[in-house]
Amino acid sequence: MTRILITGSADGLGQLVARELVAQGHDVVLHARNERRADDALRAVPEATAVLVGDLASIDRTRDLAAQANASGRFDVVVHNAAVGYQEPRIETVDGLEHVFAINALAPYLLTALIERPDRLIYLSSGMHEGGDVALDDLQWVRRRWRGAQAYSDSKLHDVLLAFAVARLWPDVLANAVDPGWVPTKMGGRGAPGDLGQAHLTQVWLATSPETGSGGYYYHRRPHRTHPAASDRETQDAFLDACASLTGVRLPR
Repeated sequence: MTRILITGSADGLGQLVARELVAQGHDVVLHARNERRADDALRAVPEATAVLVGDLASIDRTRDLAAQANASGRFDVVVHNAAVGYQEPRIETVDGLEHVFAINALAPYLLTALIERPDRLIYLSSGMHEGGDVALDDLQWVRRRWRGAQAYSDSKLHDVLLAFAVARLWPDVLANAVDPGWVPTKMGGRGAPGDLGQAHLTQVWLATSPETGSGGYYYHRRPHRTHPAASDRETQDAFLDACASLTGVRLPR
């Protein structure tokens, strides 16, 4: 039995991934941003072992979530699924950070750095990452005019940078990124054209299959093209350095 933590699993794709993994007999731990959402998550996936609570918009609460995860025992797999979407206004978090970046990119970095190293790490990205800008000189959208879709694209490019950097720096861990497709979830919207029945299967495959490698970006279980910056080592290291500066936590090398 594989022990798996899935962030952002109160609804949407995270919930679908959790249900499939539970159905396969795995030990699944959910995550929600608050107690109300935690109750929703357990009602939706009652066979889950537990649910951890932590608001990823806060660095302190993300640290606490990592501490909860470590206290509960080592995970074999962590699926970084939690995210906010592309229609968001610019909001500053309690730490004074732009919230799409904070939740979608910085929180996965911090959890990766603080949670005891698992065997596998899976990062949810998006096809929109191909239009992303690394923008290390303006991660908080202070100088640029706010565009929610661009902020989302940037954050999803950051997720691929993180996945590829971890795959390179931690050769004992299978780290990969996933494009689940544009599907009709709360984030994707009802008119999204993708197949919701397929959107969670690559995550499940990467979490459980003995045939996966590391350092890949997948769409429907097939390798897919990525933004050229994602594979650039200097860009990866610069992104890790930026996250370390913001959080005070360096990714162990």
